[in-house]
Amino acid sequence: MSNKNNVSLHIIDLLTSTISELKEEGFEPDLILVGPEFKKYLSEEMIGMLKMKVYYIEELGSDAIIADSKYLGQLKKASKRISIEPLLKELEWEKVLKELPEIKEELE
Repeated sequence: MSNKNNVSLHIIDLLTSTISELKEEGFEPDLILVGPEFKKYLSEEMIGMLKMKVYYIEELGSDAIIADSKYLGQLKKASKRISIEPLLKELEWEKVLKELPEIKEELE
């Protein structure tokens, strides 16, 4: 499985769990603000599945904000910010570890 597909699967899980958390708190999340790094892993198919408006904001980097637009800016808990940066760093370390001679020998 490619690195991008792996990240995309994690993003789907992260987005759906965050949306569920907001719904459990009584909100109706209807928009996602995403940074350029986050956008790289967000396909049109994923956006269609979520049925939410997506806005791209350069300053968010590898983060996204899921929010209920009716309360955005009025109630802090009406939105949640998530980041894929820790996931990307973890995958980068896994790649580095696989390239180490000792690890390569163990895997073979």
